[in-house]
Amino acid sequence: MDRPVTTLFMLMSVDGKISTGAADELDVDKDFPQIVGVREGLHQYYEIEQTTDLWTLNSGRVQAKMGVNTKKLPSKTPVSFVVIDNKHLNENGIRYFCALSKTFVLITSNAQHPAFHIEADNLHIIHQKELSLANALTALKSEHGCERITVQTGGTLNGLFLREKLFDYVDIVVAPILIGGKDTSTLIDGESLFSQSELSKLGALKLQECVILENSYLRLRYEVIR
Repeated sequence: MDRPVTTLFMLMSVDGKISTGAADELDVDKDFPQIVGVREGLHQYYEIEQTTDLWTLNSGRVQAKMGVNTKKLPSKTPVSFVVIDNKHLNENGIRYFCALSKTFVLITSNAQHPAFHIEADNLHIIHQKELSLANALTALKSEHGCERITVQTGGTLNGLFLREKLFDYVDIVVAPILIGGKDTSTLIDGESLFSQSELSKLGALKLQECVILENSYLRLRYEVIR
């Protein structure tokens, strides 16, 4: 392929939610540790996360929710980060990822993004007039040598990956909790289908592995059927 092999890796509830609510201050990373019956096995997700690809793709909105815009600069890691962002990361958020990443690639359609004012040897910007995930992935492979990448974005971007047939594998950790709420982000959001002629936009999966983890957690690993 002319793009990296992609794996969607996420933590979700039994009913498919990837957040605890519709407000930005609600987030599973902050909220699950407070919930009895969920916090006990949560460490397994983070342990599995440490074994994922050395390239990871995130959204600026999710990272802003996690506080990167105000955090102190971290130590360098061997992981290369790709962030899709137009307006959520500030200058500190960009410097945070420059400090954290082996290579940091920002994908943006905002010509006024604060990243353009930052000089860092490991910062690279893919500027697109309109977001094209396919073109961005091709550039990641051809220009930066990215062969495999783990996708950990929000439901809307995950929906774009699905509709554009850009997922190769899905790796889900299921937490033993029901969240509910029609406005709460799910694993795959975005535009719905309205006719049978669009069924080709669905993503059929082949189960590779189902692992029963401790404390009622599950890990489900799938290959996307082409």
